[in-house]
Parts: sequence; structure tokens; C-alpha cells
Amino acid sequence: MIQRIFRLLILVVLLSISNYTIAQNKILKKLFSNTKDSTRSSSFLPMPVLGYAQETGFEFGVFALYSFYTDRQDTLTRNSAITGVATYTTLKQSNFLVKADLWAPQNKYHYVGEIRFRDAPYNFYGTGDDTRDADKIFLGQKLFRLSAEIEKKMRPVSFTGLNAMFENYQFDENEFGSIFNSNPYINGQNGGKVLFLGISQIIDTRNNNTYTSKGTYIKLNYAYAPALFGNDNFEGSQTKIDVRSYKTLNNKTVLGFNSIYQTLQGTNTPFYLLPQLGNDMIMRGYYTGRYRDQNLLAAQAELRYRFHPRMGVVGFLGGGTAFRNRGINLEGIKPSYGAGMRYFFDVERGLSIRLDYGVGEKLPNEKRQTGFYISLGEAF
Repeated sequence: MIQRIFRLLILVVLLSISNYTIAQNKILKKLFSNTKDSTRSSSFLPMPVLGYAQETGFEFGVFALYSFYTDRQDTLTRNSAITGVATYTTLKQSNFLVKADLWAPQNKYHYVGEIRFRDAPYNFYGTGDDTRDADKIFLGQKLFRLSAEIEKKMRPVSFTGLNAMFENYQFDENEFGSIFNSNPYINGQNGGKVLFLGISQIIDTRNNNTYTSKGTYIKLNYAYAPALFGNDNFEGSQTKIDVRSYKTLNNKTVLGFNSIYQTLQGTNTPFYLLPQLGNDMIMRGYYTGRYRDQNLLAAQAELRYRFHPRMGVVGFLGGGTAFRNRGINLEGIKPSYGAGMRYFFDVERGLSIRLDYGVGEKLPNEKRQTGFYISLGEAF
């Protein structure tokens, strides 16, 4: 009897090792093989997270990506993905995210949903396009976000959508007399809640939604935040315009262009909802929120050279500014330029790990603004 139990345990262990080895081989093949998966089969990729940005420091955690096609036979149906992320940073920030980005067969509908919780203290510099590094304070922030969007295909390249987003902000700041509670242009120091209800119109001729080599993407979104929560919570509107265009120069080189405009209009406009210049996607090199105001305008161009199915390099150049309603100050336009590397961990879908180094402006008596980023997916 004991021998039978022992043999059974050995068999279970061997089967477990065999199954682990098979799963491991599949992951290794996904990560390192140069061949594309012509079957368009689904894939599940769990892996540790290592990221970096000047806003977070190094970021560690776990990441899981389930990638699939809702119609494997139709080669025009775009890739869908469900992502889960849980991370902690060296600056004592925590982040939990679950996001679904789903394309129905023949791309007739596009569904996007997100639930996020962040406990993310950061440097706050004030508002406007002329903030100083000497005025920054360390501000504690907790954010809960729940959003959903549905887009319906109206014509071959046209989508109309409805969207909703709820956010709840909480802040903690103990520096009495700082710009956070002494600047009359800063509202919302106590945090607050907001619910945006919006509509969107999209023109999308891209050949691929993860690694685009040709086509154009234009999205116009207008959202209104009603006075549902009383007190000093925001009531007003938010408008966003996102334009992207791509051109294939040869079988290894792509030129991409991206421009954005954002504006926040209403009463009691809180600082935490103001458009912010700088992140790992546009105006790289600037600390996110170093410049923020009621309006944001930015543009960039990126040259991508994919010299190997698994590897690529990029160079980028851009400029942008944040400004109040009184009008844009052309002298306030900030430069952004830099270069990066790409490792494509999924050749067929064009999913990549991105390393970028961005350079910004040099102000008197301050170090030149720069940023290094490790993240997933293309910048745009």
C-alpha cells in the first residue's frame, strides 16, 4: 500500500514537472522565437514587472496578459487583450490595475474597461508653464478610477462611442505655507469626486492597433461632469483630441506622428484634473505634472527602425506647452527629444518592452529635465 502511494506521488510530481516544463517552453518560445504564430491562437503571459520613470523610481511587481482574437479566421479582426498589473515602487507607490481592451469580430464593436487603485505620492510644482523646481512639494495622493467605453463601427473606418469615468482623489500635504495652499490659482486641495459622461468620434485606418506601420487614427472625445457630488467638486467639460499618423518608409522603417490637445472648462477646476505635460508616451523627458493648466497642446514625431523581428530602435522629437484660457504663449513651448530601444516579446502581435530616454528644457539654475522609461507597448 505504501509503495503504491509512493509511486503515485512520484507520478504526480513527474506530471507536474512535465506540465511546468511544457508551459515554460511555451513562454520561452513566445519570448525568444522569431517565428510568428500564424494560427492566431490565444496566449497567456504571466511575468514579473520591472519599470522605471522619474515619477515612480523603479517599479516591481507582477504582470499578466491574456491576448486573443475574437475571430481567428478573419485576419482583419484586431487583437484583444485583458491585462492585470500589481506593482510597488522604490518611491513607496502602489498600483493595481485590471484593464480589458476587446475587439468584436470584424471590429464591429470596441469595448474598453478599467479599474485602478493608486497610492502614489508625487512631486507637485504648481500650475502654469513657468513653475520652478524650488517650489515643489511632496504630495500624497490616493486615486480610485472606474471607466468604461463602447465604440460602434458606423462605417469601415469610422467609430462612434459612449464613455463614462468615475474618479475619487484624496491628498495629504503637511507643508504649511507651501504653494499647495497659498496659490490662489490652485483649487481642490481637499480632493474630490468626479463623474465624466462622454461621447467620442473616431476615424481609424491603422493596419494594426499594437504596432502600427501605416494608417491614421483620429479621436475626438467630449465629456461632461455634472454637479453630482456637491461642495466644491468640479462641474464642467473636458475635451480631448488625439491625432496619429504612420507611414512605412521601407520594410523595416516607420515614421509616426502624434499630436494632442486637451482642455478643461468649468467651475472650481481642481488642479488634479488639469491637463498635465509629460509622461512616458508624449513629451518624454518631463516629470508628469511639472507643467499643468486648463489647456495642453503637444506634438511629436518618431522614427522607428525594426532591424530584427525581436529588436528595434527609435528616435523622437517633439514640443508642447500647458496654458490658461488667456491664450497660448509660443515662447512657452517646451522641447522634447530622445531615443529608445524595443524588444518585441510577441512578434505576431507586435507587443514590446520599451526603453526610452527623453530630454527636455534647461532652465536657469536648474538641471536639464530628463527622463528614463521602461514600459510596455509603443508610445503611440
